[in-house]
Amino acid sequence: MSADERRESVIRAAITEFARGGYSATSTEVIARRVGVSQPYLFRLFPNKQAMFLAAAERCLVDTRQVFAEAAEGLKGEEALRAMAAAYQHLIVDDPDRLLMQMQMYAAVAAAEAAGDHEFGESLRAGWLEMFDDISLALGADVDEATSFLAYGMLINTLTSLGYPAGHRIWSGFYQSARSTA
Repeated sequence: MSADERRESVIRAAITEFARGGYSATSTEVIARRVGVSQPYLFRLFPNKQAMFLAAAERCLVDTRQVFAEAAEGLKGEEALRAMAAAYQHLIVDDPDRLLMQMQMYAAVAAAEAAGDHEFGESLRAGWLEMFDDISLALGADVDEATSFLAYGMLINTLTSLGYPAGHRIWSGFYQSARSTA
């Protein structure tokens, strides 16, 4: 396996491990074990644990952007919005680690900021802004629509994280609100 392939394996493993354990509670030893490499080898691929976490978080954002782009391809307005919403729902249902990684990302950045480390979240904020811009463009460069879409997405993240299944009554208000604002 090449170094690039091994690096990719580490990023995938890091998404799973950080998603489930968070930044602070996840050891690089666990990631190395999941990949089947030594811990020192990890540090040849990444300078430190923070770099591994950021690579995993950035990949999560890139993959989410790709899901939105593929869903909205060739569509406009309401059709694009519905397609992106459905694709995102499939993403977090089919791969719950993606949602968990997002939630861990927000928690890790907040903790770092509270501790005075303002650089930790810079690349993640940049990635999130790129996602916002992509969504805005897919929705006809409508900033309000993009804001609403992401606001409802955060609601979906919260409800899903709390364990509400898609058929639960709490979702009915969301679907009604989404229809009336779209």
